[in-house]
Amino acid sequence: RFGNILVHKGLQEQLFAQVIKLLREKGLLMKKGTIVDSTIIAAPSSTKNQDKQRDPDAHQVKKGNEWHFGYKAHIGVDKDSGLIHTIKVTAANVHDVTMTSKL
Repeated sequence: RFGNILVHKGLQEQLFAQVIKLLREKGLLMKKGTIVDSTIIAAPSSTKNQDKQRDPDAHQVKKGNEWHFGYKAHIGVDKDSGLIHTIKVTAANVHDVTMTSKL
């Protein structure tokens, strides 16, 4: 619920930016090397909802032999500390390679 409240009020990015700022000030995050990974975030593909529509920002992607509908979280991790320094959320069909320069 807390995470949903943050997202609903648009505060998640501000909170994350403050955490990253504090980590850099304490010398715990250097960003000299970044490991990039992503994970799929499922969204309901059904149109059986109040608006009778799918989420317009979500898209399909095939992973292995399975199709998924939703979003993709592209995550940048500091290679030395293992701490996450960047998260970008896109439609699920956005390839990881296109996001590496933004992480």
